[in-house]
Amino acid sequence: MKKNRHDKIIEIIENNDVDTQEALAEMLSAAGYEVTQATVSRDIRELGLTKVGTPEGHQKYVITRQTDEHLKDKYIHVLRAGYVGMDRAQNILVMKTVSGMAMAVAAALDALKFKEIVGCIAGDDTIMAAIRTDEDTLVVMEKIQSMLQD
Repeated sequence: MKKNRHDKIIEIIENNDVDTQEALAEMLSAAGYEVTQATVSRDIRELGLTKVGTPEGHQKYVITRQTDEHLKDKYIHVLRAGYVGMDRAQNILVMKTVSGMAMAVAAALDALKFKEIVGCIAGDDTIMAAIRTDEDTLVVMEKIQSMLQD
């Protein structure tokens, strides 16, 4: 059932501009898949979906392949598109993003595989990244600033 649902999610996002979990859940329901918001959220994470901007100025889910090194530029693009600012509290990096982009930016950070980052938690417009040490937090901030300016 899960494989079929994942296949249907991929089909839905490839053929529609889906911008929210609720919209995806409604489309799945219309296709005969009764799901909870928690299930949709988990499916999005497992499939490696992220939001990107459309030419019309909206957002939509797309599939990312986190294991492909050649996608680094795409992850940097997501970082640039969603980034608003950042600050630190010792070894915690707090990033502010455009509303609705925190999960996508956190996924991009995870995919960039900074050795200093232990993990990220994303809300709607805020990411908290646990960094190994206080010093490493400054290193990560410098790396991110460099990526934003290139």
